[in-house]
Amino acid sequence: MRRVLAAIVTGLVLVAMVGTTPSSAGAAEDWVVKAQKRLNALGCGAGPADGEVGPWTRSAVVRFQSRDGMRQSGHLDARTRKHLYAEDAPRCDDRPVPPHSGSGRRIVVSQAQNWVWLVAPKGHVLAQGGMVDNPSVLRRGSYAVGSYCGRAARIKLNSSTSGDVWLDNFVRFAPCGIGFHRIPRSKSNGHQIHADWILGTNMAASHGCIRLSKALSQRVWGFTTRRTPVRVV
Repeated sequence: MRRVLAAIVTGLVLVAMVGTTPSSAGAAEDWVVKAQKRLNALGCGAGPADGEVGPWTRSAVVRFQSRDGMRQSGHLDARTRKHLYAEDAPRCDDRPVPPHSGSGRRIVVSQAQNWVWLVAPKGHVLAQGGMVDNPSVLRRGSYAVGSYCGRAARIKLNSSTSGDVWLDNFVRFAPCGIGFHRIPRSKSNGHQIHADWILGTNMAASHGCIRLSKALSQRVWGFTTRRTPVRVV
């Protein structure tokens, strides 16, 4: 009788283990998937909702944290999750122009948010998007698109000083070599040196210029056919 009871108890334990272990793993995965879907719904660009917290997902967390004024850790900690699931959680891809960034027609660059705005004469935002820069090279202040150090203000297909990469849609705005351009492309294969999802984060640094997506670099190119103020805040 004791052997029968022991067998029954052992069987029940095994059933319980089989029933709970997958659901626990599934719950952990579902938690990440939920966060990824929420980030994507807010325009933060987390990539596929695959349940993996990789660099792409962490970049989306950084974009959300910068948009919400939090420390840009890239971690889905309790405070970040609380803000992420709030009813009034802000969108990552639609940001107000920072205060005290000038007036009128201009380009505004926020190093704190890793973000760029193209602003019309009456304050309407024509385009905006993430960037990669290097605050140790590019300082905050007022600049303007133009020729510096005897070098052209705009070069449709510029080359890096190393000669290894293309800098599409290069628009110079600060002495001597600092400008806006698309993420550099390798001359050997034409591929970007990093993915678009790095933009809008502190996960990379340029040599001093402002790297943009192909689409936003084209908008900047079209916006700067005449001298244009640039405010770096």
